[in-house]
Order: sequence, then C-alpha cells, then structure tokens
Amino acid sequence: MSSSTRDAAAQMTDAAISLLESLDPDQRAIALWPFEDQAERERWFYTPTDHGGLTLSAMTPTQQRLAHRLLASGLSRAGYVTASTIIGLENVLDQLEGFMSDWGRERGRDPGLFYTRIFGDPAGEGPWSWRFGGHHVSVHHVILDGEVVGSTPLFLGADPASSPLLGPHPLRPLAGVEDLGRGLVRSLDEGQRRMAIVAGVAPVDLVGANRSRYGQAPGDLPLDLASVWRTRFEGELDERLLSFHARAVDESGLTSEHLEAVRLDQTPRGLAASAMSDDQRNMLRSLLDLYVGRLPDDLASLESIKYASQEALGGLAFMWAGGLEPGQGHYYRIQGIDILCEYDNTLSGANHVHSVWRDPHRDFGADPLAAHYRRSHA
Repeated sequence: MSSSTRDAAAQMTDAAISLLESLDPDQRAIALWPFEDQAERERWFYTPTDHGGLTLSAMTPTQQRLAHRLLASGLSRAGYVTASTIIGLENVLDQLEGFMSDWGRERGRDPGLFYTRIFGDPAGEGPWSWRFGGHHVSVHHVILDGEVVGSTPLFLGADPASSPLLGPHPLRPLAGVEDLGRGLVRSLDEGQRRMAIVAGVAPVDLVGANRSRYGQAPGDLPLDLASVWRTRFEGELDERLLSFHARAVDESGLTSEHLEAVRLDQTPRGLAASAMSDDQRNMLRSLLDLYVGRLPDDLASLESIKYASQEALGGLAFMWAGGLEPGQGHYYRIQGIDILCEYDNTLSGANHVHSVWRDPHRDFGADPLAAHYRRSHA
C-alpha cells in the first residue's frame, strides 16, 4: 500500500472520532458496533429499509454535519456531490408518489433516514470500519493498520434517474454510467453484439442484489424486491412489494431464459475486452473510471491499476441485456477476477437506476482481514 491509503485512512479516522465524540451514550450505543460482529458488518442494503446505525434525523445539526464529513471522507468530490443529490431525491420521489408512501413508518421517503454505523474503535489499534447507507446510497470502508484495505460494495442509485430542472438540462445524477454503457454497446459490430448482448429483456434489479458474497456456486439470480430489505414485511406491505415485482416482470416480458442468461457466477459472461477494438477498450476504461472515481482520488488511482494495462483490461468481460434506446429497460455488467460493476435501469419506465461496484476479494476488506487474522494467530 502507499501513503495515499494512509492519508485517506487518517481523514476517515479523524472524521469518525469527531462524530463519536459528539454523541451522547444512547446515540453511541446505536452508532458504535463491535467489529467482530461480521454478520452485521457485512449486511448492506439499497432499499429504504433499516440499514443499521444512527439516522441523520436522530442527530443534532452539528452531528449531521459530522456524519456528512465522514461520508465525504470516503468519496471523491464528485462522488459526494452525487450521493448528496441522491439523498435529496427522496423529496422528489415523495412528491411523485403523492406524498403517500409510508413503508410502515411515518414518512416512507425521508432524507433523514440515512444511517451511520462505525464498527470497532477508530482510535484503537485494531481493524475498524464504517458505513453510511440509506435508500440508493451504500458506502463501506475498512481500515487496518492505518490503511484503507476495503472500499466495496459501493452502491449509488437514483429514483427518478432523470428529473426536470429549470433549464435546458435534466437532473441525472448517474448519467455517466448509463450513457457510457449504452455508447459502448452501440459501438459493437454485429459479431461483438452477439457475444455481448445475452438477452433481449433485462432483469428488474441487480443480479447480485445485496448479497454479502456474490457468484457462489451454482450462481446467483436476482432476488424478488421484497427480499432486499432487512426484514420481510407482513401483511399488506409485503403483498404490495410482491405484487409490484410480479407486475414489473410481467410488463417487461422477463422469462426464466432471460434470467438464466444473466446468472452471476465466478466466470464472466459476455464479450471479452480482448475482443474489442482499441477505441472500445478506451470506452470501457472510461466507464470503469466512473465507478472507481466514486472514491477519493488517491484511492481511485490505486484501484484503477486493476485495469490500467491492456492485459488486465483484456481479462474483463462486458455483458448487456435489454434495449439499446433511452427509455428501454436495460442492464449491463463488467466482470473480471477482482472487478464487478452491475448496472440496472428497468423500473419506473426505465427511470430508476441501480449501480454498484464490488470486488470479490476485498468486499468488506475480506482478503486483507483474513491475512491479518492468520498472522495474528500464527
């Protein structure tokens, strides 16, 4: 690791300590959790469910600022602006739904229901981590021996994906990952498209969903939307979610064959980057830059090494499902040994984006922590 990971870790550590010092005992009991609780530490969501931790609405304005400072320490400037915009979209979504959604609570769409939880002691000697999450935002970082050793999963979504503004351009927080992905698939020739486009209909959500580990044998298929919550609802709310999922599947024409084509396992599917032209590989690299660029610049530079060389980039595969025109439901995936990017825009008339960047070896700091524990018990 380089000094850049230490600089990033130092900023996160300072922000986390400042937040914890501002909390009263009751707040600390919610926000501060044992690092050893791996099950909770590796639980993550992108739905408007209980993400675990202290909500912004349960903080004073000063504490909210400190929570945002922690979030900003784990993102680039552009990443933080994007995340802040997504949080604000809760108000827009509330209006679109007639200010009626409740999800079993007083206000269903609520920019105050974003959760911060810190695992372990950021002022101590052992490993620690933190997460910030709520509807369409899920940020995770793991710090070990004063270095950032894990920064995934990193999820950003947007509903609506496109909203009107008073001006010539709409508000599209995740425009880049949509437009570059579509531009790449459109650049493919007929033979390349036969490899890349695996299904004419897209799944209605990310295939890996919010699993702590993805691609386990015999491979993953999308979960129903009612399952991507901390707990299943009972009664009318659960029926509403299941009905919404079934209606989305029916309206899209999604079949078991379409789902089988996008099954997520350890072997990448789609068009190998080695079979792309130089210009297409440059487009793919630019698309990956948008995912990795969610991180602070120094951390992003280190992550980009994974696909910097032609050989490393050539080991990735690009898969597409669904339509090629704006407004048509679509899904794509970029996958390699240590990279997974998933993107889906199908719901709400293809105006509801989910996107995530993951690393099978470093999600939640898995491999570095395993090596640390092996050394500790040698």
